[in-house]
Amino acid sequence: MKYKEIIKKARELAYKESGKTVLPLFELANKKGQELAEMLEVDKNIVMLGTLFMDLKLKQAMKENRLNEHVQMSLEATKDFLLEFDLDEEIKNKIFNCVEAHHGTVPFESLEAEVCANADCYKFLHPEGIFRYIGILSSRDVDFQEVLNQVEYKTDEKWNILSLDVCKKELEPYYRQFKDLIDKAH
Repeated sequence: MKYKEIIKKARELAYKESGKTVLPLFELANKKGQELAEMLEVDKNIVMLGTLFMDLKLKQAMKENRLNEHVQMSLEATKDFLLEFDLDEEIKNKIFNCVEAHHGTVPFESLEAEVCANADCYKFLHPEGIFRYIGILSSRDVDFQEVLNQVEYKTDEKWNILSLDVCKKELEPYYRQFKDLIDKAH
């Protein structure tokens, strides 16, 4: 299997597509995805590709004012990308499901997809991710109240997607603390 080559090219594409500002958030999701994959004994290569591809077209969708379509756009780009590689259909379908199910609106067809969705939640529930997100919003000249609103929206959204007990146990204290801090800052 050529996973090393596929992951290398996927990483290059993800970095090119995402933009420098959000790379640390992608790296956090990738890192947590790998930790969870190892802990839960699932295919780390599928999880890595899922976390690299799940928000591949987010930047483009934002530019085109099509944010709600970024998952579908990312899925189509993933399908196009994987055409050049000789992977089993079952593997491809798992990767596709990692992308399309990471917002919790499509059922998980594998534990790898659930791991990817939970890894994505770290971007907005773990202190490192939240502080980086605040920095990103601030660099866009978003006013303070809107930063608070966006952070609260994303933390609530991701808390509701979180499904793995191990992640809930780790992230719940942070979620509660940030909710409390946001309430006090409003």
